[in-house]
Amino acid sequence: MTDRRDIAEHLKFFAELGVSGVSRDRAWRIRAEAGADGEPAWVTSDPAIDGSEPVNAADALVAIRTDLGDCTRCKLHGQGRKQIVFGVGNPQARLMFVGEAPGADEDIQGEPFVGRAGQLLTKIIESIDLKRSDVYIANVLKCRPPNNRNPEPDEVSTCEPFLNRQIDAIRPKVIVALGTFAAQALLKTDTPISRLRGRVHDFRGGIMLVPTFHPAFLLRSPDRKRDVWEDMKKVRDLLAGSD
Repeated sequence: MTDRRDIAEHLKFFAELGVSGVSRDRAWRIRAEAGADGEPAWVTSDPAIDGSEPVNAADALVAIRTDLGDCTRCKLHGQGRKQIVFGVGNPQARLMFVGEAPGADEDIQGEPFVGRAGQLLTKIIESIDLKRSDVYIANVLKCRPPNNRNPEPDEVSTCEPFLNRQIDAIRPKVIVALGTFAAQALLKTDTPISRLRGRVHDFRGGIMLVPTFHPAFLLRSPDRKRDVWEDMKKVRDLLAGSD
């Protein structure tokens, strides 16, 4: 049974966001069984596996992770990282979250968004009636920068192809870019997140990209949670409209 204190914490968080209720309508959560071309929605292609034959998204992600290996392609591998933090979640996810880079907790556990910011992200996901297991979560960088410093351009350019392949494998309907570096890397811009958020951006001619503040920023500036809630309501509407 869920602890009452956990429920109270969730209700408190939703109140901070301005959530006044939740929907019991699960229709918008259901992934279409087939894409517009009639193929199963989970079918994709990854050149690392075959180059022509479709494979399921889970196998494609395994192939990408195998190709990444114990990566030594940029300087981060020699700057104290403990392990690769690849990504986690549903390979068939309609919603994908992309963050900046692993932190200390993520570097230890090998999974993105497991620290305090990750706990907040889980609540944000639950605020639109989804679970972490419904979505896919990854970062631009797969290795922790020393002392959690900002990613550097050469690190982003080296790691970005693997993120792009993850996106190609999953084919989400909506991507939420968490924070400045994720939004700027995906949109190829230097516009600050404060000006990018609040709008839906077209990504690769078909994916809807919604930039919002990073959960770590919200821990420092809880007054901006309402902005994130507005962005997540937009995400919820986009998912509902894409069925």
